[in-house]
Amino acid sequence: MAEFVTLEVSEGIGTIRLARPPMNALNRQVQQELRAAAREATVNADVKAVIVYGGEKVFAAGADVKEMSEMDFGQMADVIGDLQSDLAAVSEIPKPTVAAITGYALGGGLEVALSADRRIAGDNAKLGVPEILLGVIPGGGGTQRLARLIGPSKAKDLLFTGRFVDAEEALAIGLVDEVVAPDDVYEAARTWASQFTKGAPRALAAAKAAVDHGLDVDLGTGLAVERQLFTSLFATRDRTIGMESFIENGPGKAQFTGE
Repeated sequence: MAEFVTLEVSEGIGTIRLARPPMNALNRQVQQELRAAAREATVNADVKAVIVYGGEKVFAAGADVKEMSEMDFGQMADVIGDLQSDLAAVSEIPKPTVAAITGYALGGGLEVALSADRRIAGDNAKLGVPEILLGVIPGGGGTQRLARLIGPSKAKDLLFTGRFVDAEEALAIGLVDEVVAPDDVYEAARTWASQFTKGAPRALAAAKAAVDHGLDVDLGTGLAVERQLFTSLFATRDRTIGMESFIENGPGKAQFTGE
């Protein structure tokens, strides 16, 4: 049984909970447990959407610097691929995902949040990639996902300075999508995730894949990805249900089965 990262499922929503007091530092064990929880959320048919949550006080204040400081070049070269995959595991869940951020989301913690489809932050949140202050750069996907999300200029400002941004600035630059009171962060995330518990899961997965894969290629290739995914949905029972329901009852009333 996992010690620091758990998956709790309720009403179609899976909550991946980080719990390594006091600051949810992401040591190798936490990283591996995060990947396992993401995989469990992927294969569990009862999970229709996923929240990543660090608790009421902090999301995750970064990697375990003490553990990392004891590694040499060869050791890091051996594990960096796994480290990057572990911190990006949430991005591989083919379901809508949202990071519920309270307090600090720094370094590897922010990289985990960047792997979600949406980010909701408390107004007490502090976000940043301070690795430059340690003489390194983000290694869990931060340089790439940050630049794709907020643009290269703003990403370089955060990467070069290592400064923290508060919730207001994070919202203004597009680093988070919604800001609420800290006590309301988790419920706001559940409200967003609950929209998809009755949705067509294969269509949701296709929509996510079309955007994510399309961003990695040129427009023409992205359109080819879209064509393939769109056409594939005509092999699903949910496509038939959705279209028949629309014709008979209007939009938004289909009872999807996931087939």
